[in-house]
Amino acid sequence: MTARVLVVDDVELNVKLLEAKLSSEYFHVVPAFNGPTALELADSELPDIILLDVMMPRMDGFEVCRRLKANPRTTDIPVVMVTALSDISDRLRGLEAGADDFLTKPVNDIALFARVRSLVRLKRMMEELRLREEICGRFGSHEPSEEFGETAAGANILLVEQQGFGAARVADTLAPIAQSVRQAGSCAEAQEMLDETVELIILSLSMADDDPLRLVSQWRANESFRQLPILLLADEGELPRLAKGLDLGANDYLIRPVDRNELLARVRSQVRRKRLQDRLHENYRRSLSLALTDELTGLYNRRYVVAHLEELLVRMANDGPADNAVMMFDVDHFKAVNDQFGHPAGDDALRQLADRALRGVRSIDLVARLGGEEFVVVMPETDLNAAVMVAERLRRSVAAEPFLIHAVGERQPITISIGVAIAEAGDTVDTLLQRADDALYVAKNGGRNKVMSQKMPSSEPEMPLAVAS
Repeated sequence: MTARVLVVDDVELNVKLLEAKLSSEYFHVVPAFNGPTALELADSELPDIILLDVMMPRMDGFEVCRRLKANPRTTDIPVVMVTALSDISDRLRGLEAGADDFLTKPVNDIALFARVRSLVRLKRMMEELRLREEICGRFGSHEPSEEFGETAAGANILLVEQQGFGAARVADTLAPIAQSVRQAGSCAEAQEMLDETVELIILSLSMADDDPLRLVSQWRANESFRQLPILLLADEGELPRLAKGLDLGANDYLIRPVDRNELLARVRSQVRRKRLQDRLHENYRRSLSLALTDELTGLYNRRYVVAHLEELLVRMANDGPADNAVMMFDVDHFKAVNDQFGHPAGDDALRQLADRALRGVRSIDLVARLGGEEFVVVMPETDLNAAVMVAERLRRSVAAEPFLIHAVGERQPITISIGVAIAEAGDTVDTLLQRADDALYVAKNGGRNKVMSQKMPSSEPEMPLAVAS
């Protein structure tokens, strides 16, 4: 994962040190040496994350953070305060100003990279939700949501911690803002207690004879709980496991001994973000209409996917080069299915195919039906190799299990052919879809049940590449 990082510090040596660390992991660094310059660069460059020093002349980091969060253009950019201050009151002051986390100087590399990746991943997820909501708003009266006004009152929290004084203290601390704090004493018990009413999981890494990180991995692989915020509790010596937890998808962490006020501040932040996310999802679903969805499959239709791709290409033009992929696929010998079983059976097969496509791609990918038996998947932030891997996984999942033809109670083998293309500078929606369609055509002519990709390097002729069959 790469990202643009705004590093703000009045000491040039500190900026150079962070720049060297981040550049070694292929992050792009934008330096700023004072608060006013940082505000200007944040507004113009719109970085993915900001590393902000606290002690600066003219304007300290707390004031910079407050102004960043008050600006609608920069309010969603994660801010990590980098400071030598260790007083808990300074941490709380930063959290109240809107900071997402703290790193203490000298900065530990494991914590730095894990925190940057975790917060960037969250920011991009929120951007994708807002993009989808804004596009839906073009076709209806719905106005995009604003974050302001969300609260954490009445939160439903699942605490995964062994019985003892520590667990009781956490539950007691959360009482003022929580409607319920359910405690699970083991990982197995946590799995049983987790349901869709839970708004935050607080997970201890110190669970005897258990592996809490496996829980994080399992929850992030489960569509129902993929976006559920997870706050890790760790001891000082568990930093490598903590970093691994953040890489797996945990959202935040606290180091023991846990300060009550910091616990409340971080819980409020995560619950507010979860409720904003839920509201975006709900508004997004509510604003969808038949004009934007395919009545047969419930997927997006051509009208929506064209608008989505137009916005994606505009962002590429404004923000600079980025890998975005498009996958186009259709059913092999679909006419034979209709001729043998009738059109209702064909419609049934298309609905099942849509369901498999949704389950076979990633949560960030957008699946649409262009018409007939032709489908498209938009894959943001995805290079050619990753797109081909997703396409091949989908092709295999479709071919592996015959489709049930309900009208006759029989199962029918069905395969798909897939074409993959990468968005290039200067692309229009038509040129991008045409390249994906060309690759699909090559897959059809090559025997079907194949994945083909097509790139257009400026120095080489267009070359189709057979990937799998």
